[in-house]
Amino acid sequence: MKARLLRLADMLRQSYWFLPSIMACAAIVLAGGMIWLDSYEGSAWMDRLPWLRASRPSGARQLLSAIGGSMITVAGTVFSVTIAAVVYASGQYGPRLLSNFMRDRGNQVTLGTFIATFLYCLIVLRTVRSPEESGGVAFVPSIALLVAVLLALCSIAVLIFFIHHVPSKIHINNVIEDVGQRLMQEVGHRFPRFLGDPANHGCHDGEAALPPAFRQDGDAGAAADLRTVTADHTGYIQLIRDEDLLKLASRNDLVIRLRYQPGDFAHAGRALIVAFPAERCDEETCRAMADAFAIGSQRTALQDLRFLIDELVEIAARALSPGINDPFTAITCLDWLGATMSDLSGREIPSHLRQDSEGTLRVIAHPQDFADFLNRSFGALAQYCAGDGVAALSFLSSLGEVATACDDRDRLAVIGKYIGRLAELAGKKLDGYNSQAVINRANILREALERPGHKRRLRDDVSWLGGAA
Repeated sequence: MKARLLRLADMLRQSYWFLPSIMACAAIVLAGGMIWLDSYEGSAWMDRLPWLRASRPSGARQLLSAIGGSMITVAGTVFSVTIAAVVYASGQYGPRLLSNFMRDRGNQVTLGTFIATFLYCLIVLRTVRSPEESGGVAFVPSIALLVAVLLALCSIAVLIFFIHHVPSKIHINNVIEDVGQRLMQEVGHRFPRFLGDPANHGCHDGEAALPPAFRQDGDAGAAADLRTVTADHTGYIQLIRDEDLLKLASRNDLVIRLRYQPGDFAHAGRALIVAFPAERCDEETCRAMADAFAIGSQRTALQDLRFLIDELVEIAARALSPGINDPFTAITCLDWLGATMSDLSGREIPSHLRQDSEGTLRVIAHPQDFADFLNRSFGALAQYCAGDGVAALSFLSSLGEVATACDDRDRLAVIGKYIGRLAELAGKKLDGYNSQAVINRANILREALERPGHKRRLRDDVSWLGGAA
């Protein structure tokens, strides 16, 4: 249940209707409050101010009608402009970026302001009465009318903001920055920085504690003692409440293995979790485990770092396609990917073997390491960058920045592997000077990584940086 609520909250944040609906309801409440205040206080106090006199019924109607009519017209225009911007960005940068524009607070607040002002004027307009309509007693909600004028002024300010906001929001550098900043924030939230020397990433103390049913050399009898928790729906794994799973496994003295991770596509009836031993996993526990998964129609960035990386990779790959041929947009993506991998290179990626507070193995998750993230980012872009000389040089420069921030020899070896891969691909796709420039740069960088004191060499020897965009 908690997983579904978190998924619902994320859907509401990126919906284009929720915040405008809240603002519309607030406008209705505000209109009722102002009408009540006018009925209680009256408008005699306004006659004492020469520059602020109470309006007559006909003038109040005209003013409210003018404000309300113009607001609903502008709201339609704002909606049309937003949809046009979304269609352009989706076609230019990739359909997966559509949710980034839908969840933009500036667009939501702009639409909500105009709709709220329209509803406010509509409700106040209904209460204006002339003497002929009410037996000789007129009613003009002057305070509510003054608030309507203030809302109109606020709407004009919001319109000016919106005119600036839309072209700024769809500027490619701002689009990439939004994705890159979210990616770096997620890395900072999930992975702790090293304290002291980096740990040995190839060693997991809990490997020996694996039950026989989960080992590669386990026999068929041990595998029969497993309980499977299946998916109720087909779709993408958007969220996994790993804390709830750990508590359930500890409470029932279970060891569970996750078959999927956030971002994977699961079929209905397929195993989400395999639990051991089977006799301790009853139907209620199975339902509770299944409820820890939120499945939806699309991938989200709730727990899926790969989704944010894929967004940057998609923008860069589109930019380097023959139809667009924009290497400088790809370079911007490489800069943000390089900044993220540089930050990640100094962080400890937790083991996929999760223990409870007593040190007992409870959850076996999908293993992740620095090489997986580097392959997802730079590995995916190597084939595209290798065909463009400018992008290839920037690719090497970004990997050099990652190496400058890295102390672990195993991770440096992974970086060197992708440097060699790009040089090999560039030798096949590029000709003449461009090919030789990329190969020379790659050789200089790999030579620096293989020697002690690589950080000083990379900082002092700027030859591998020369020629970057």
